[in-house]
Amino acid sequence: MNFRTSILLGKAVVTIAFLLLSFLAFSQEGIVKGTVFDEFDSPLPGAEVRLISDQGSISLSGLDGKYFLELPAGRHLIVASYTLLENDTAEVEVIDGQITEHDFLLVEQVDQLSLVVVSAGKFEQHISDLTVSMEVLKPELLENRNTNSIETALEQTPGLTILDNEPQIRGGSGFTFGVGSRVQIVVDGMPLLTGDAGRPEWGFVPVENIEQIEVVKGASSVLYGSSALSGVINIRTKFPRLEPVTKITLNSGLYSAPAISNKWYDDLPYYAGLSFLHSRIVKENLDVVVGGNFFKDHGYIGPPIPDSNVVDTLSDFTNKDMQKIRGRVNFNVRYRSKKIEGLNVGINGNFMLSSTNFALAWLDDSLNKYSAYPGAVALQEQTIFNVDPFINYYSKGGVKHSLKTRVFYTDNQITNNQSNSSTLWYSEYQLQRKFTNIRELTFTGGVVGNLAKSNSQIYRGGGSSENRIANLAGYSQIDKKVKDVLNISGGFRMEYFKMNDVESVVKPIFRTGVSLKITKGTTFRYSYGQGFRFPTITERFIRTDLGSFGVFPNSGLQPETSTNSEIGLKQGFKLGKLVGFVDVAGFHQEYQNTIEYLFGLWGESWPVYGFKFLNTGNTRVRGLDVSIMGKLELDKDIDLTFLGGYTYVVPVALEPNYIYEENLSPGGGLQQFSYNSTSMDTTDHLLKYRFKHTAKFNVDLRVKNFTVGLSARYYSHIANIDTAFAVLELLTSLNPGTQNMYFVDYWQKNQSGVTIFDARIGFHLSEQIKLSLVVNNVLNKEFALRPMKIERPRTSAVQCIFKF
Repeated sequence: MNFRTSILLGKAVVTIAFLLLSFLAFSQEGIVKGTVFDEFDSPLPGAEVRLISDQGSISLSGLDGKYFLELPAGRHLIVASYTLLENDTAEVEVIDGQITEHDFLLVEQVDQLSLVVVSAGKFEQHISDLTVSMEVLKPELLENRNTNSIETALEQTPGLTILDNEPQIRGGSGFTFGVGSRVQIVVDGMPLLTGDAGRPEWGFVPVENIEQIEVVKGASSVLYGSSALSGVINIRTKFPRLEPVTKITLNSGLYSAPAISNKWYDDLPYYAGLSFLHSRIVKENLDVVVGGNFFKDHGYIGPPIPDSNVVDTLSDFTNKDMQKIRGRVNFNVRYRSKKIEGLNVGINGNFMLSSTNFALAWLDDSLNKYSAYPGAVALQEQTIFNVDPFINYYSKGGVKHSLKTRVFYTDNQITNNQSNSSTLWYSEYQLQRKFTNIRELTFTGGVVGNLAKSNSQIYRGGGSSENRIANLAGYSQIDKKVKDVLNISGGFRMEYFKMNDVESVVKPIFRTGVSLKITKGTTFRYSYGQGFRFPTITERFIRTDLGSFGVFPNSGLQPETSTNSEIGLKQGFKLGKLVGFVDVAGFHQEYQNTIEYLFGLWGESWPVYGFKFLNTGNTRVRGLDVSIMGKLELDKDIDLTFLGGYTYVVPVALEPNYIYEENLSPGGGLQQFSYNSTSMDTTDHLLKYRFKHTAKFNVDLRVKNFTVGLSARYYSHIANIDTAFAVLELLTSLNPGTQNMYFVDYWQKNQSGVTIFDARIGFHLSEQIKLSLVVNNVLNKEFALRPMKIERPRTSAVQCIFKF
């Protein structure tokens, strides 16, 4: 190195040093650091600490709960947040070149107005900021009601009805034996409906590990795709906290003898369940959850009692055949990278084996409602599992990348040649960004692909037992919050469906919404959304026989579409120690190409009579939905929580004279199908199988170690049913090879509706052990919610929960 080069290098070093010192002098930055704690004073990993004025200044707390932010000198508002915990906001002063320390404490949400949800926009929002109607169920409700299968807790949700395992939101669907659900069911954002039939498997949901259930009411297809025609049920599970958790629940109960009908059994009508959960963090960055549920049920529906001339699905049913046994094991594993901040990968899985049965109709409507009709019972051996690999990456710039995948397999070995199986492959990439230069603006976009395949003889109605549905979709949504007063949301989705490499459909879907905070506790909202549902493999191609009747295919079945408009007002209240909110919403829903399950003369050989899925024209549902939720906390030893609601719907056919199908009648003439010709009661053109009035209420009181709870559900009379039930009664009375069917007389005599009460009492023997007595259908009422299917009599169960 010569002298000149040395001089130049020296000047360069001096210049760089000068510029660096100048930058440090003028940047005037300091550091804010500290620890995020939970309500148990344990460090909370994975909490988000961010500068309110700059969405890009974010730090995720580490495994020890510590966070670190570099900020400009001056006063700043910083907020710490964690899913389902109350935010903690602090004002800190950052001094140039110095370190400021501040710790945050995040506790469980106790203010009902501070509930945090994710279903509406697929990101965390306070429930008061939503532009749609939503109900939230906490895990305590499931625990208090001795929930072995999730639908028994969901039935307490205002505006939601579970009709023989089929979910209905605000009268948005009739009854189709659970096939082709108009409500999307998701667990942690992943679809739970089966690939061939689009029906929920409620027993497959991990009830032992639920963080929160969010029910979105109204068309939600933009974010959740086909099947979200009437709404979404999003079930969110828990990941571990710093302290390990182990929970074991034991329960056993009895069915009461029917109040009026004959008792069909002479043994002990019991049921018993065991569930377990273990959740922990291994080696500081590996989250592991293992759970399971085992359940045995004597059953409350007895075997058929056939005449000697009747041919049934089996030569002989026994009481033991009507038992139900289920075993399920699940796991969640998530690895949080130490080398790459914000990166986590994992895999979830759920496996279930069950031996069960289903009865489609009762023996009669008088003394044998708890016995099944010959030919209307099938036994089922089921294998079902899903495996879900995933990867998430949270960048410091406020961008979240998420890739979720799933393999969902079901195999149903069913008597009477009704066996079926399906496999669903699902994948979704989602990008979510909170813009740093535009305050409170969140963009959510994604691409979804799924393929459902089935190879089952029961679906040979399309000419082959092999059938498939391919679906591709892209979606985007923007949510903007203006000065903590106005929230604006808009979204778009493009759906592409192809069935059996023959037919393809492309459908754009839109939604928009706005919420305006009028006062601190008063929020007005309006939303408009479109829905779209492509028919399932079952609806188009099923061909099977049920005793003397058949189920027939309709390969020309068209997709359903819907529009949903809603105007709502959410009013928070705080009266002393009582906090909560009242929500009132008026809604208007219209459906095009409505699909119904109808009886007719469809076959060319025996059996010629049976059921088929048909497009029945345009329909409309208007109504009012009111809900209330709150908590009264008198002191640390006494509190009361409540949830309730009332829903009024007016579901009507818009084209009652529209002839949507023609076929030969038994006399050789032409049989025409319309709303008027298939309805038992055409007054006001009300749709079939809907409840105009429903009301739900649930209250739990805790006094020190004692808890007492009461639940009530009211269902009004179903105003209209299918004329098929009168036809079935006539046909079975004329055919010596079948037993008579009865339902019309029961429907006509029971027009006052029904109210069902459930009660429970519990006692904490210690912090680790709780003992409860749970009684459902306290008055032991005999009632039917859907035609020819009696609901459970009174059940009484003892439950013991161990937590350690």
